[in-house]
Amino acid sequence: MKQNRREFLRIAGATFALGNLPFAARAATGDKLKIGVVGSGRIGSTLGGLWVKAGHEVMFSSLDIEHDKALAAKLGGGARAGTSREAAAFGEVLLVAVPYSALPSIGKDLAKEIKGKIVIDASNPIVKRDGEIAEWAREKGAGAASMELLPGARIVRAFNAIGYARMAVAHQSAERMGMPMASDDPKAVAVASRLVREIGYEPVLVGGLADMGKHLIPGTPLAGERSPAEIKQVAAMLK
Repeated sequence: MKQNRREFLRIAGATFALGNLPFAARAATGDKLKIGVVGSGRIGSTLGGLWVKAGHEVMFSSLDIEHDKALAAKLGGGARAGTSREAAAFGEVLLVAVPYSALPSIGKDLAKEIKGKIVIDASNPIVKRDGEIAEWAREKGAGAASMELLPGARIVRAFNAIGYARMAVAHQSAERMGMPMASDDPKAVAVASRLVREIGYEPVLVGGLADMGKHLIPGTPLAGERSPAEIKQVAAMLK
């Protein structure tokens, strides 16, 4: 009886301690997450859908709430729909996958909701689509530009240079390809790395937002699918 009581107290104490760990530590070790998706287009719906299947709670948001409601109903499980503000408030982790021209308004309108949160930045500055702000972001570097546009967020750039169709099926492949990431926040990287692995990729931190974030856009040497070793080789040449 005493042994059982001691074992119960040991397990209870361990559970209490785990529950009181900082969020990033708990999230990196297997807790189910609340993920807010701001921008539920092809990238946002694909990644969010895979995270729902992995057991997370995901709130989708976009300019079309009916689309988000239909998506959530189709996915079931922990999927739901809301406004961008609701999704940003709901998520312990946020995925921002919008046209780059929308980032200034997100940073301004959702400043309170994103402050201090891990934000996976999957948005790319495309000049033909986004105009002058894309030209500015490319000249400045997409990582540094996102830091300026999303002040207070703990940014990890990832999912930037691989097509959504490939990301949708990566978990089915026998060979795990690499996903380059750039960030200055090690704890945010740990959480994002877990989510990258659940998509079916092996995370590869290539550097900080200012120095390497500029390479995580389509059309650069880091674009496309490569093995983790190949990503490291390419990144070493870019530094």
